[in-house]
Parts: sequence; structure tokens; C-alpha cells
Amino acid sequence: MSLFTYSRLSHILRISSLKLSAGRAEITPGSVGCVQPKRWQGSGDSKALQERQKKQMARGLPKHKPISGVDQVIVVASGKGGVGKSTTAVNLALGLMANDPSKSVGLLDADIYGPSIPKLMNLRGNPELSDNNRMIPLSNYGVPCMSMGFLVEDTAPIVWRGLMVMSAIERLLRQVDWGSLDYLVVDMPPGTGDVQLSITQNIPIAGAVIVSTPQDIALLDARRGAEMFKKVNVPVLGLVQNMSVFHCPNCNHQTHIFGSDGALKLAQTLGIKMLGDVPLHLNIRETSDRGQPVVVSSPGSPEAAAYRSVAAAVLQRLQEVNA
Repeated sequence: MSLFTYSRLSHILRISSLKLSAGRAEITPGSVGCVQPKRWQGSGDSKALQERQKKQMARGLPKHKPISGVDQVIVVASGKGGVGKSTTAVNLALGLMANDPSKSVGLLDADIYGPSIPKLMNLRGNPELSDNNRMIPLSNYGVPCMSMGFLVEDTAPIVWRGLMVMSAIERLLRQVDWGSLDYLVVDMPPGTGDVQLSITQNIPIAGAVIVSTPQDIALLDARRGAEMFKKVNVPVLGLVQNMSVFHCPNCNHQTHIFGSDGALKLAQTLGIKMLGDVPLHLNIRETSDRGQPVVVSSPGSPEAAAYRSVAAAVLQRLQEVNA
């Protein structure tokens, strides 16, 4: 088997981007997708115009196509960076397996510019290509993983324009040999931009998990993230309140560094579920930095129990959504 490298991917994406650009340049003002406004229309004409616009927009959107071999896709998102989204995604994937060892779970790192999964899962190296030219995920702790971080050095920046990023996302979604998975957990990039929309419009998503700290500034962005998924008809499974409380290791005093119950109040406002609280704990940080997630390295700890509780709540919400 051959290895799939960063230079090889860059070459493919540049060609794809040129084709996309050429395709867009061929669009003319009278082609599908352009709506010619009129100065005055009656109510009947207005309704007819709205129907035509809907049909034209529907033609332009990609069709939802399942990922081969994957039963359900769960996206883990946040409105902003720095709230522990990737750590939550990793421990959620491992928590799903811990709650039901018969289930197979994969992990996709969709953060092109700042991939974290290789570090968190203690993985490095280029993915091999299968006989049908698909990338074979790297695995650890029983979880197959795919990330842009497998194709670049740890300190190397990825300097790509939007079209190349979209093409890279398409390859990560469609050109990976996942085998057979019950769940694919997708670690989304922070925010509500092109990558998030591209993923939600290309594949059927079973549900979204929103991660936030209790801090007001983080909750503002978390709300935007939840509203985005609602607008694109992706079920919001619930909210995870990360770094909810700090337990002093010396006296066990509890301190709400980022505020108290902010995510709970937001969940109530939005009418979505609270999936659980994860504390701000040194053990989570240390195990993450070592590439030994707390769910597998300290399974008996309260921190690991918190992630398993979140995973159990996610499974329950999936059953409710699918019912």
C-alpha cells in the first residue's frame, strides 16, 4: 500500500479548485440560480416567485449522501475556540464505546487549520491508501481516526484558500475507508462558517452536541452555533457545560471560575437538553496532553464518569430523535 501525503493531497486539491473555479466562471446571468427581481408583483405573483426561488435554491444545494459504512454521524461543535470541544469529542467517542463495547465508533477531525485529534489520541504518520484508493484511518484505543494533522508536521501551517479547504473536507468525508461504524463523531472547527455548512449540507447528521463553558461570552457564541444547526435542520442533541467547576486538589473547595449554571440557563432558554457537566480538572488536562484520554487512562475517576454520563445522555437523545 502507498502512503497518502500532504504534497499529494495539495496537488489533488489544487486541480479540484481550478475545476470548481472554471465551473463557476461559466455561469451566465440567465442561468439557473439567478433570480431576476421585478419592480412590482401582486400577491399571487409573489408566492409563485417564492416557490421558484425555493426550487432554484434546492437545485444548488448538494444532496445528503450517507458516508459509506457509517450508521450515524454525531457532530461536536462550539461557537468559539478554547472551550474544550476537541477534548470533549475524543472522550465522547471513547465514552460511547465504554457504555456499549459492542458498538464501533470512529473519530473525524474536521478542523483543517487547527487539528487536535492526533495529539489527543497519540497518533502520527501518514494514512495508507486501500486498493480502491481510499485513506485508511489510523487507530488507537479501538477508535479509527482521520485528521488533516496526519498529513502535516505538528508545527506546519496549512495555508489554503476556501476552495481547497472545501475540497479537503469533501475528501475527508468521502475518501476514507471507515469500514463499518455504528457512530462517527466529528470534531467540528469552531464557529459557524463554510466548513460547518458544507458538512451539514453534504451528509445526514443524526445530531449535534454543543460544547460551551459557563462564561457569558462563550454562551453567546454557543447560542449562535445551536441556532445554526436548527436552521439547517440538524437535531441539536443538547449542550455540554465544560469546565463547570474547579475542585481544589488540596482542600477540595469548589470554585466556579467561569460562572455557575450558565449553560443550563441557555439550554432552558433554547429548549434543548443539558447533556451534563464536565469539571475543570488537572487530570483531564494532563491525560489529554499525554495523548491518553481520561476515559481510558483513568476510567475510575469522577472526570471519566462525567464523560461517560454525557455519552449516555447522547445515546438517549439519539433514541428520542430517531423514535
